[in-house]
Amino acid sequence: MSEKVLVTGINVISSLGLSMNENWENLINGKSGIKKISLFDASKLDTQIAGQVPESFEEYSKCYIKKRIRKQMTRVSQMCLTATKAAIEEHNIPISEYDPERCAVILGIVNSANSSVEKDTDIKNTILKGMSNALSAWISLEYGFEGPNYTIATACASSAYAIAQGYDLIQQNKADLVIVGGADSTINPEEIEGFNALYALSTRNDEPEKASRPFSADRDGFVIGEGAGILILERESFAKKRNAIIFAELAGYALTSEAFNIMSPKTDGQGMAKTMEKAIKDTNTNKADVDYINAHGTSTMLNDLYESLAIESVFGENASKVAVSSSKSMLGHTIGAAGAIEAAITVKSIRESQIHPTINLNNADPQLKLDYVANTKREKPIRCALSNSFAFGGHNSTLVFKNYPNNS
Repeated sequence: MSEKVLVTGINVISSLGLSMNENWENLINGKSGIKKISLFDASKLDTQIAGQVPESFEEYSKCYIKKRIRKQMTRVSQMCLTATKAAIEEHNIPISEYDPERCAVILGIVNSANSSVEKDTDIKNTILKGMSNALSAWISLEYGFEGPNYTIATACASSAYAIAQGYDLIQQNKADLVIVGGADSTINPEEIEGFNALYALSTRNDEPEKASRPFSADRDGFVIGEGAGILILERESFAKKRNAIIFAELAGYALTSEAFNIMSPKTDGQGMAKTMEKAIKDTNTNKADVDYINAHGTSTMLNDLYESLAIESVFGENASKVAVSSSKSMLGHTIGAAGAIEAAITVKSIRESQIHPTINLNNADPQLKLDYVANTKREKPIRCALSNSFAFGGHNSTLVFKNYPNNS
């Protein structure tokens, strides 16, 4: 019988902070990380707001990354490696006790963020900075991991797909420990202009902290965020042997393709519903045990409507009993990193028996009828939680996390 896959470490760097704990405190208290863009002059763009990582990140990362290596990395690569090293350090992961050939790194990376905003790029480092696989390679190099080491690009579902692949490696007895997650930043003029051309972004520039408003009647698009999310997955026998702190069990997942439209989801959330149904079935989960869904919840008209309809379709008359909230209401949409950041938040929710709110939900959309944990956190024991990621290109993912008994 295959062993369970356990989460023994998590970390997040985002606009709300440089650690999991800092992010969690701000999320639980309903604080927005959305501000005016300061990375470059955005005054001529339709959208001038984003969820930027705190300016203190540069100094913070110097504690984890040597100067020589930093010169070969983009700011996003630095976020990823810093988040990983901090997670391993904080959670006392005994790397030296593992067979390096059975340790892997799989990340969801849309691009390396070597954009017009990136500083100090020159002929000597432009290739290294531009390699999207560099983000997983740096982690492997840091710890001497000799197992699988690669990146996945499925747009906004990239790092959720990476988590799924990490689960498979352990289940198939090809690894004992897998570092999974992702990092991203699309806060640059060229990509913001591109999203503006698709009418995808909020232009509520005068109210940055109120701009991301998932499930609200007056939502007008998503807000770009940036950051990194890391989870450490471990074989159950290894984690129990060393008496590890266990955050949750990764019970499984579903990955599907909508094969419908490069940008829009299937009408009424049919593809989203199929993904959640498959995840629930494949993990032998009782629908009545699902207490929380960390929604994709982008703050766009179609996504929020269709995801809500999909949840109603899956859970039927009990749909209103499932708590649903959107981390993007505070963090913005971190694109390739979103799946991992939100998975880490979901795991933390299970661990703390708390659900963060969906902020800015003051004008309810009459079409959306679920319990969105509006504006105020909630104390709630969570037996099972879903983390949804639905991406351009029709890439869908639902991750299933369960409370692990005696996870003290």
